[in-house]
Amino acid sequence: MTDKTTHFGARTVREDEKAGMVRTLFSDVANKYDIMNDVMSGGIHRVWKEAMMDWLAPRAGQRLLDVAGGTGDVSFKFLKRAGRAHATVCDLTEGMLVEGRKRAEAAQMADSLDWVVGDAMSLPFEDNSFDVYTISFGIRNVTRPQEALNEAYRVLRPGGRLMVLEFSQLPNPMLQKAYDLYSFNVIPRMGQVIANDRDSYQYLVESIRNFPDQETFLDMVRAAGFEQAKYRNLTMGIAALHSGWKL
Repeated sequence: MTDKTTHFGARTVREDEKAGMVRTLFSDVANKYDIMNDVMSGGIHRVWKEAMMDWLAPRAGQRLLDVAGGTGDVSFKFLKRAGRAHATVCDLTEGMLVEGRKRAEAAQMADSLDWVVGDAMSLPFEDNSFDVYTISFGIRNVTRPQEALNEAYRVLRPGGRLMVLEFSQLPNPMLQKAYDLYSFNVIPRMGQVIANDRDSYQYLVESIRNFPDQETFLDMVRAAGFEQAKYRNLTMGIAALHSGWKL
């Protein structure tokens, strides 16, 4: 047991409690996950993920590790763009992977995908195993994000690329204030109406506000060892893409 604490939304919890709390939350919403993303982003998350693929430029023969990959939507997009490639979806929550596997079978993509239960801070993969590492709207749920970035560096091959898509902070304080008012007052209510789940949406809104801003997170990417690290704001900074290379 540890005395160290971290955030679970607006609450302060012990570090050794957070992973279980996150697993429970996403187990409860596994069959509503795409609806959650649509509500949280107004549906724009689909555009952001296409922007992620544009910058990533998947190629045939690459091996992708999609951490916190949930139901696999990022992996599906990667495989469709890359053509002949392989993706491993790793997630803490088995229920999310079960939903993703069903979708892969329906889309006749099952042969190009592996589904692995695992923790972003201690990945069950060997060093230098993947060409690309992605994590989308997942790293803010990790207890110690720096350890997740360190693990990303470890499992990537030399020449491999990291790509992180996450909700972020608007550089304009007035816009940020307006966005916060919307997020805290509207999104949990929408969650209650659409998914009968206010608490999960409340947590997700709070977790966004606790996540580091773009420059701070960029420093964390560099601290993990990644070079040519940079970021791009999406929709004025509501979300951001961070990229880095293992050179």
